Amino acid sequence: MVQFHEHIITDLLEDSNGGLVVTSAGLGLHKLISSLFLLHHHSNGCLLILSATPPERASILQNYENALRSQISGEFPNLPSEITSDLPANQRLSLYNSGGILFITSRILIVDLLTHRIPTSAVAGLVILNAHSLSDTSTEAFIVRILRLTNLSLYVRAFSDRPHSMVSGFAKAERTLKCLFLRKLHLWPRFQVYVSQDLERDPPEVVDIRVPMSTYMIGIQKAVIEVMDACLKEMRKTNKVDVEDLTVENGLFKSFDEIVRRQLDPIWHTLGKRTKQLVSDLKTLRKLLDYLVRYDAVTYLKYLDSVRASESFRSVWIFAESSYKIFEYAKKRVYHFGRSDCGKVRLSKTASTKKRKLNDNKKDEDQSTSAESRVVLEEVLEEPPKWKVLLDVLREIQEERKKQASSGEEKDHLGDGDDNGIVLVACKDEYSCMQLEDCTTNGSQKVMREEWEKYLLSKVQLQALPKRNAKKAKEPKGIGVLDGVVAAPGKKAEVSSTNKQEHDALLAAASEISKRINKDIVGEDDNQKLVDDGGSVKGKGKGKKKKGSAGEKANNDVAPEANVPVFFPDKAMEDGCLNEVFLRKHDQGPDAESSRETKKLPPVVFYALESNKKILDILKPSTIIAYHPDIAFVREVEIYKAENPSRMVKVYFLFYEDSTEVQKFEASVRRENGAFESLIRQKSLMMIPVDQDGRCLGLDSSNEPQSIISQNLITRKAGGRREAEREMQVIVDMREFMSTLPNVLHRKGMRIIPVTLEVGDYILSPLICVERKSIQDLFGSFASGRLYHQVEMMSRYYRIPVLLIEFSQDKRFSFQSASDIGDDVTPNNIISKLSLLVLHFPRLRLIWSRSLHATAEIFASLKSNQDEPDEVKAIRVGVPSEEGIVENDVRAENYNTSAVEMLRRLPGVTDSNYRAIMDGCKSLAELAILPVERLAELMGGQKAAKMLREFLDAKYPTLL
Repeated sequence: MVQFHEHIITDLLEDSNGGLVVTSAGLGLHKLISSLFLLHHHSNGCLLILSATPPERASILQNYENALRSQISGEFPNLPSEITSDLPANQRLSLYNSGGILFITSRILIVDLLTHRIPTSAVAGLVILNAHSLSDTSTEAFIVRILRLTNLSLYVRAFSDRPHSMVSGFAKAERTLKCLFLRKLHLWPRFQVYVSQDLERDPPEVVDIRVPMSTYMIGIQKAVIEVMDACLKEMRKTNKVDVEDLTVENGLFKSFDEIVRRQLDPIWHTLGKRTKQLVSDLKTLRKLLDYLVRYDAVTYLKYLDSVRASESFRSVWIFAESSYKIFEYAKKRVYHFGRSDCGKVRLSKTASTKKRKLNDNKKDEDQSTSAESRVVLEEVLEEPPKWKVLLDVLREIQEERKKQASSGEEKDHLGDGDDNGIVLVACKDEYSCMQLEDCTTNGSQKVMREEWEKYLLSKVQLQALPKRNAKKAKEPKGIGVLDGVVAAPGKKAEVSSTNKQEHDALLAAASEISKRINKDIVGEDDNQKLVDDGGSVKGKGKGKKKKGSAGEKANNDVAPEANVPVFFPDKAMEDGCLNEVFLRKHDQGPDAESSRETKKLPPVVFYALESNKKILDILKPSTIIAYHPDIAFVREVEIYKAENPSRMVKVYFLFYEDSTEVQKFEASVRRENGAFESLIRQKSLMMIPVDQDGRCLGLDSSNEPQSIISQNLITRKAGGRREAEREMQVIVDMREFMSTLPNVLHRKGMRIIPVTLEVGDYILSPLICVERKSIQDLFGSFASGRLYHQVEMMSRYYRIPVLLIEFSQDKRFSFQSASDIGDDVTPNNIISKLSLLVLHFPRLRLIWSRSLHATAEIFASLKSNQDEPDEVKAIRVGVPSEEGIVENDVRAENYNTSAVEMLRRLPGVTDSNYRAIMDGCKSLAELAILPVERLAELMGGQKAAKMLREFLDAKYPTLL
């Protein structure tokens, strides 16, 4: 353990109530928590860990086992357990009483607390991770409030390693402390004195390598930044967003989307389509900058093609002045396309010879073909500059180790002498890891060749898909144009013609690759058949197969010589007056040399940063290469070196010079330091209310104003003395504890009874049942048809069924924009669907709620003159008994529900007349013998009566 972890634990133990710890990213927060576990004793009660993700739980358990292994020899005591919904209640109770360390979800814990399955005195403390995601309405705050009411000795320790999230919003840190009933805020930035002393006492050796970007990469980066700046200028013109946040540097981070949406969500329905599209475009442009330095040229071009196909004319950024450079430079990194020209493309003798071999019968025609009837597709396949630098660094590491081994300096270099020789390469994602591993194994040239062939084959697969009869695209209007610049029609037509020729050329090259692959597969099958059936010729067959495979491998892996074009005849291009396509392959040199070089590389392990796995303590590498530098991973390396001072650790940083990668890394450091400075200022100004014993009173400490009813009490009744208020009860379905509404209802003084309900989400009284829907859930329920069944069940068992449509407090209180509301009923319109639902169920009541707090007020008003619901009856509603009888089914008591459903499906029977038919006849048998005149009276028209009569009198068809 590093020393500053001991200081953090000492500060936490000073306050018996606990505290909130905010550290810089990567400072070993999981090791700190596992060290706290060592201080827990089962006699004090159980320790509950909340809000831990699966990777965090695995990391904490791993560090806890390592800490126990260093202190205890032999068998470990009981390790932390995990409580899931699969465990029955009696097993959960035994775990609670065991006094161990338990990982548990907030939903399971709050239900057990409300149902009194867990004794609150059995809980010694809570450890809450990811405290930056908490709010006053979160379930974790609900749990702490319930435990604080009955367990005064409870301690709560919350942790977060995202300081920038703790400063988003108004007084976020102070409100988090209040909702957890805490007083102490502990801040541990990287520049804290104890942290700096520990990490800088014996730092690792750092080699900062700045890799120059290629010319096309520089051009793409410059173009994307220009387009992003143009979009930000358009956003500033709307006067809807804080201008200080609209900078290119902020646009490099994912949190920029959250900042913009948080400001625009309350007025989202008032924004035009242009502004909404700009928000989406900024997200796309940030990805373009990120993927430029992360992936290879072919993968980047493939992503650009998908963006252009999906966004098309809807995007604003595509019509910016510099956007065409992004697509143009991305293509030039992969291939060059153009017409053959005698001055530019000169065919060598070998090329002419190869052409004659391919077309012996058309020798004279091919020689006389003009240069204007041919196009050239020249492969470039630009490799990422970092690939070559990475391979050079690995070779340098291997050479240094050989020199040290020969000179006998290895032990001095290794320090503790247990180095396994592994070089750790840290990448952003799994795709980069697999690609780099392939690059070090097979060579960069082969990797680029495979990516290029995959790209071409994807073109063929896309072409083979069935095409829909889509309408002709309209010309883009001013809404989709940035700065009012529109391409001239003539120029656009010319570009379109060139793009078609280029597309046809790519298809021609792809079809040739596809033919070659199919031919190779057929050849291998034939050779395999020869091997299997050869009998006495088996050895010869094997030799042939081996020779053929080697030849195919040579043809596939080794690029052709320079200036040797390959000709692919393409029938699809005859209409465009193009008879042949030249595919000039890129001269990359033989792969044999690169394969020999890979043998000289040290053992390499590639690690994806997005996996959040802590592998430094497992692999214990002495050499680390940060292929995609990340500030959190840098801190992890510093912690690793501080914990192993005798080990020599060397770290290589690979940055693209003058790139947004460097800018983003430096900006992340500035953002973190700025966030901690803001938290330090907030800490000095915080006002945390406490009671006479020094305990925090929480968010509900201030006296709320009395309601209007209490203010209008008649003073003649016992001098204005308030009557004893009865406790309101709300029966809540178990699945509703995924939301935060039960927490808000509990804060309003209502007793929450969690049960499993078959009908409804909330039971307010014996008559009122509420089905709660968020906006997103409402659309999904209409699409799946689930809402119709839910409303039908509520109408069957309760007199007042209620559909509650709840909005988010930080978003707009508008169901649809005015422009989206049509004049007529359409099957896809949500308003039309709601209207039809209310017409079909006349007793259904719709309630629109602005927020969670508004919903609590609505529930209180609905319950004001109602009886309290019965828990036992609510559980049995909709559940059939052993005899198949459903209790309290009002509809089943008066009618045969199966017969009613059949009646409503008969011709001529509608929602407006089926009730009159049910009142006029007792059964379907009686309906079948009614005359047309009587049917017309019941059904309200002669046409509907005739339709039903003809259906009932129709003869049943037979096979005789």
